[in-house]
Amino acid sequence: MRLLLLAPPGAGKGTQGERLAAWSGAEHIAAGDLLRAEAKSGSGLAREIAGYQERGDLVPDQLVLGVLTPVIIAAVARGGFILDGFPRNLSQAIAAHELAARLGITLDAAIYLDAPEAVLTQRLLNRASKDGRTDDTADVIRHRLAVYAETTGALVPYYTERGILVTINADQPPDAVTADIEVRLAALGVPGAAKDAS
Repeated sequence: MRLLLLAPPGAGKGTQGERLAAWSGAEHIAAGDLLRAEAKSGSGLAREIAGYQERGDLVPDQLVLGVLTPVIIAAVARGGFILDGFPRNLSQAIAAHELAARLGITLDAAIYLDAPEAVLTQRLLNRASKDGRTDDTADVIRHRLAVYAETTGALVPYYTERGILVTINADQPPDAVTADIEVRLAALGVPGAAKDAS
């Protein structure tokens, strides 16, 4: 199983990534976690990646691909992957597709967790208050959602044109979202999806 998870902040991408990994046996790869771990690793790339992160800049595509590629290749050999947090924009998606084509790795589906902005905002405000994150105000959240729409939002038509986008209503309880994803993947005949879907 080779899946990509696309979702705006607050749509439940991390939760669904972990659940799908447990369900399918594929490896959940969170690009942000990998980059943070690499930045702390002391490797040759660590200082460069840390510098971008400290300035609040996006880590350049080639560096991100350099960190992700060996992890994805290893995951494919072990039964597949569920990638979340990459690509973040159209140029990354095109670069990743070209690299994947050279490596003979194709995506089975890109899962898009869709929810109204008001729902996402409320979830993020609830999470911020529960976690004590006073910097996550309504204005900051609106900005994050606008940035997502401008950059990552362009990936929805891109994966639709490639014929692999699966849109899921994320404005429902997590169990229902997971069940919808499993049923849709099984209906598509995605490898590893049919075994438990009811």
